[in-house]
Amino acid sequence: MVNKGIKRLYTFLIFLFLYAPIIVLIVFSFNNSKSRGVWAGFTLKWYIELFQDANILKALYYTILIAVLSAIISTIIGTFAAIGISNMPGISKKIVLNLNYLPVLNPDIVTAVSLMVLFRFLRLDFGFTTMLLSHITFCVPYVILSVLPKLKQMNKHLAEAAMDLGATPFYALRKVVIPEIMPGIITGALIAFTLSVDDFVISFFNTGKGVSNLSIEIFSMTRRGINPVINALSTLMFVGLMIMLLIIYKRTEKNEIEKGEVR
Repeated sequence: MVNKGIKRLYTFLIFLFLYAPIIVLIVFSFNNSKSRGVWAGFTLKWYIELFQDANILKALYYTILIAVLSAIISTIIGTFAAIGISNMPGISKKIVLNLNYLPVLNPDIVTAVSLMVLFRFLRLDFGFTTMLLSHITFCVPYVILSVLPKLKQMNKHLAEAAMDLGATPFYALRKVVIPEIMPGIITGALIAFTLSVDDFVISFFNTGKGVSNLSIEIFSMTRRGINPVINALSTLMFVGLMIMLLIIYKRTEKNEIEKGEVR
């Protein structure tokens, strides 16, 4: 009984340590003062100012647009790459997997500078396109690592059985393989989206004039002090992400129940 209580207390302290900064940020997004250490009363003015700040709204637009596009494209590329890697023979598979680990283990600054040099060598105009390409490149390895475990868990003979029954390889991929690994694909897409929204270094080195995401915009604010509007924006993004995760969790749970009933 004592051990159980200690475990619960330990778990509570760990989660408190992780989420305390977010709770403080949410509370102070309603603070009637620019001070981040003194409570001066409840207000919604920072939320009102948020929707009146053209620079932040523009940065938010580019952040969401690039995050969505890079998540979609990197998920497609990463999923097909993971399927290809899972079907490779032993030594080739190990070599490709080790190559895939390199961008994950590589410091962001090295990836950022490497991509910048590549874009300059190709004489691309720095802006939306270069930032999007850099985010896709950065996210693909994480998608591959998210999908591969689901492919390993899947019965390898399912697709073969479908083709034996007359299905084309593409139809077997679409109707058999993809549904089986869908949890891994969704996880990879969410990781790609989160990494894209969060990224600063790669964005900073590969953006151009007139294109700025939230991380770059917030970094530029640090020289003159962080506007409490950012607290309001962060709160809305956190709440939106939590709602999205709950919806995905409920849908996944519903699909698992339906699969169980069918079996």
